[in-house]
Amino acid sequence: MSNVRGCNLPDDVYYLVEKHVWAKPIEGGLVRVGITAVAAKMSGGKFAAITVKAKNIGQEIKQGKSVATVESSKFVGPVPAPVTGVLLRANDKLATDPNLAVADPYGEGWVAEIQPTNWDLEKDILLTGEAGIAAYQAKLEAENLSCA
Repeated sequence: MSNVRGCNLPDDVYYLVEKHVWAKPIEGGLVRVGITAVAAKMSGGKFAAITVKAKNIGQEIKQGKSVATVESSKFVGPVPAPVTGVLLRANDKLATDPNLAVADPYGEGWVAEIQPTNWDLEKDILLTGEAGIAAYQAKLEAENLSCA
């Protein structure tokens, strides 16, 4: 885990940096997705709700399109999907405690699980490891953002 401008950024996830979301392959060929610590901070650091629409379960979501909606005192908006795929599951824990996405965005606070339909191509668009951390650092510095 790297700390960049006060933001915790693990190097084992794939980032869609410009959308502040991440993807991580898990067992069964699925990809778990969520928001970054940066997104949580930009949204005010306290969520009222994170909602994955039930009608979207079983539907294909295109990369960059909304997989969920986040609501805070400062922001209401989409959680873009970092990859294209079939939305299989929402994190039910977020229904009762949306702030898990703030306290543990890369662990218990994940948002959804997707069966990717184009992972081999799309993972090359995403940034991971040192490249992901470096890109995030450049973005945070360019926009004068921090999590501190």
